[in-house]
Amino acid sequence: MNLPLKSYWDLLSRHIRPQKRRFALLMVLLLGGIGLQLLLPQIMRRFIDAALGSVATNLLLAITALAFIGIALLQQGVSVSVTYLGESVAWTATNALRAELARHCLNLDMSFHNNHTPGELIERIDGDVAAMADFFSQFVVTLVGNGLLLVGILAALFLEDWRAGLAFTVFAVVAFTILYRMRDIAVPHQKARRQAEANLFGFLEEQLAATEDIRSSGAVDYSIRELYRLQTGILRTNRKAHWMGMLIMMAMGAVLALGNGLAIGIGYWLFTGSSITLGTVYLLVNYVNLLEQPIWALTRQTESFQTIGACVERLGELRKVQSQIQDGAGAAIPAGPLGLAFDNVSFAYNSDEPILHNLTFNLRPSTVLGLLGRTGSGKTTLARLIFRLYDPTSGQIRLDGASLRDARLADLRQRIAFVTQDVQLFQASVRDNLTFFDRSIPDERIEAVIAELGLGDWYAALPEGLDTRLEAGGHSLSAGEAQLLAFTRIFLRDPGLVILDEASSRLDPATEQRIERAIDRLLQNRTAIVIAHRLGTVQRADQIMILEDGQVCEHGERLALAADPDSRFYSLLQTGLEEVLA
Repeated sequence: MNLPLKSYWDLLSRHIRPQKRRFALLMVLLLGGIGLQLLLPQIMRRFIDAALGSVATNLLLAITALAFIGIALLQQGVSVSVTYLGESVAWTATNALRAELARHCLNLDMSFHNNHTPGELIERIDGDVAAMADFFSQFVVTLVGNGLLLVGILAALFLEDWRAGLAFTVFAVVAFTILYRMRDIAVPHQKARRQAEANLFGFLEEQLAATEDIRSSGAVDYSIRELYRLQTGILRTNRKAHWMGMLIMMAMGAVLALGNGLAIGIGYWLFTGSSITLGTVYLLVNYVNLLEQPIWALTRQTESFQTIGACVERLGELRKVQSQIQDGAGAAIPAGPLGLAFDNVSFAYNSDEPILHNLTFNLRPSTVLGLLGRTGSGKTTLARLIFRLYDPTSGQIRLDGASLRDARLADLRQRIAFVTQDVQLFQASVRDNLTFFDRSIPDERIEAVIAELGLGDWYAALPEGLDTRLEAGGHSLSAGEAQLLAFTRIFLRDPGLVILDEASSRLDPATEQRIERAIDRLLQNRTAIVIAHRLGTVQRADQIMILEDGQVCEHGERLALAADPDSRFYSLLQTGLEEVLA
């Protein structure tokens, strides 16, 4: 694997360009700091030669010493500024990259998210990008800075004595040849380590989300054993990566030890031949010591290249993933109730396991369809297809005569709403939870909808009104209040088609009555699909469709089917809907 500079720059360049002035200042400070580093040994040489000479004066020595101290302090200040500015530019750019990657992942289809746990994506978007931020700051300060310092040292050595310059140029070439030859040996192990850490994060996310089930079912021991197994995997990959890095460091340590011996030998030879002064001997030894700095730094940075190479490769792979759900050309979706049609729609999550088979039906605007079927019959899959969380394997779905594929996803999901029994709430204000962080919706409209849905008493008790913060997961609300908040979201959007997974099936009777009134209000002048589990919900449907094994078992007007003793719906009503569909 080659050094990933091009791939690295491709990931970050668009986020660094807006900071071009700060980046230019960083380069100026970097060059200034290198110049000061090269100047300090020159001042010390003059001090030594002056101290050993016959014309030395206390004033001259004092001025030289003060100049050395002043420049050394200035160099340290510049060094701190370079480090601070490099970190600032790096984190600003990588935070923008995090937002880009998060947006990219959120726009990918559900098949991608089914194959990647949230914990794994967090490790990629945050962990890998954090490594890139660290690398950027070190790249500018260490790789670029020390590379320029190396060139400056060799040039200064040539100016002092061409023989010393030539000898240490050869030494530097040998050192970097060894570095180049060994640079890739840790890449596979670093990549394996990052993947092992991603697997651990994915496991932790799953276990923490299921804490109650794990404890109640007695699966704690399994979780601990699995955690130990994953941690052991990280230890093994980390150990291998560490030893590969140690091989590089040991090889460079041996080379630099030879460099010190070379510096002492050349200095002694040139001094005894009266080619240089004692101050120049110090200068040579000091420059060689400075030469060790960029070589050691670049050696350590090579280890970072191994890590960053794995990070860049993984992030590059993530950015290349394309959603199977492509945005439409922009077919208009009209206001008001929407008509819906399925034409020979088939779908399978996996090619070997079809869920829906040649599904065909038409739903007129302002019609309420009661959708019935056992668990696994395809009811939820049908709702996901309408939202274009997935696309049909074959066939076509049309909304008011236009194919779903022709509409923009944002427009489609604005005009269709889905209410489930499990309401997702965010650790944010009531306002943001209701509007999904859309600040264009005025508070007056939000408060009017809250009052209309019977949440006035609850809203009046909030200590800070719409600014009151809710807990993530909705633990600060009852199940009924959470459901009513979900309905409020829909009223604020005013969709033309509502899909309702019966929300009142888990509530107490008093709360259920409030929910039922809200549902009646919600379904007025809207097309709706109600995934029904209870007789009360079925009674509000205009049509009934029963799914069985992904196919339409029965579809027709509710009153006609209820009056037909030969219909499947008639049998369900007689035997009890809840029992038959369980």
